[in-house]
Amino acid sequence: MDPALLARLADGPGRALLESIGPYAADSALAVSTRLRAAGHDPELVSAALAQARLRGLARDKFGPAADGMLFTADGLEQATRPEVADRHAERFVAAGVRQVVDLGCGIGSDARAFAAAGLSVQAIELDPVTAAVARANLADWPDARVTEARAETIDVAAVSAQQEASAQQEASAQQEVRGRHTGLWVDPGRRVTGVRDVSGRARRVFSLDAISPSWGQVLAWAAQVPATGAKLSPGLPHAAIPAGAEAQWTSWRGEVLECAVWWGPLAQVPGRTAAVCRPGASPAIVTEADVRAEAPLGGLGDVEPWFYEADRAVVRAGLSGALPGRPLSFGTGYATGAEPVDLPWVRRYAVVEAMPLRVKAVRAWLRERGIGQVTVKKRGASVDPQALRRDLASRADGHATLVVTTVAATTVVLVVEPPRPWASGALTND
Repeated sequence: MDPALLARLADGPGRALLESIGPYAADSALAVSTRLRAAGHDPELVSAALAQARLRGLARDKFGPAADGMLFTADGLEQATRPEVADRHAERFVAAGVRQVVDLGCGIGSDARAFAAAGLSVQAIELDPVTAAVARANLADWPDARVTEARAETIDVAAVSAQQEASAQQEASAQQEVRGRHTGLWVDPGRRVTGVRDVSGRARRVFSLDAISPSWGQVLAWAAQVPATGAKLSPGLPHAAIPAGAEAQWTSWRGEVLECAVWWGPLAQVPGRTAAVCRPGASPAIVTEADVRAEAPLGGLGDVEPWFYEADRAVVRAGLSGALPGRPLSFGTGYATGAEPVDLPWVRRYAVVEAMPLRVKAVRAWLRERGIGQVTVKKRGASVDPQALRRDLASRADGHATLVVTTVAATTVVLVVEPPRPWASGALTND
């Protein structure tokens, strides 16, 4: 889509046209298009407005009602930071005394919106002209948020920081306490291959730090120039790549790991690896390296206790499974077992019904004796195809069971578990 066309949708008659469409419905889109063109509207503008109405509908799951006042690109919507997570990014900068943020690779402006809403001045940089036009529209409500179309690597962040610092110092009175530098840097490197699409039409992901753009080396160089730097990276960030003194925080939302953000200088609240488990209506649960205990894994199935614990995936990605209560079934899986019921906001607790080696015929017989014909399979640390196992164990019986497939003492095992009823207050639920 042309940036000029997007600009027309962001204001004036084009915006009025977009708002008039209302909620998008695929079965009525052709009729709406025909009606609007017959009314004399520019066909190109009508097509663009319908495309935006469709993207707004898709965006409501992530942005809620705010989506109805925003513009999107398909890739930008997919890659945009969820607002609840973006708000937490902004809180870091505010708590560190930062007043203005340079957002390198702002995308459609999700993080920049959170920074601006938190009262920060924002200088957003975006290379793609269409995405920059979208970001400009999405930041229109904040006069102190500006979008510049440029390659992030061409920005002299040291000079920008020095200029903004000088301005901030001039504005500060002698009575004000200065908490570190006033300028922060937020970097969201591209993790997609430009021009390369998968079968669904989406740009393909890259997983290596060497392949992101700007490069990891460039991000490290910027962090050395601007102490208050944060970077949004893939949840697959290798632990060995975490810079000394920085904080790497893996964040999940409703059990899905969304990102690993690395924070330097005054933005690093707990240096090292941390996990933030976020869900609606609750404060994030934070797990740190200090929570990890040295517990030996189980020696065999005979060591399985009455309770089974499953850590949130952000905790597992951060390498903090050792913070689970009880003993780990095996290292790094995020599964543990204990004799006493313990409830934590980043843990799902189940009652253990049975534990046995994974032998399909024996497991099938055990299930059928109890009238169980359908199973939910959870697995970590075992080379098992959950869908194939479900098919192998299925029968016409009405009962249902949850099976946990994992490894204990180098043996693939099955734990039949059930959640306690009711769920304990504060513990994770299957929302």
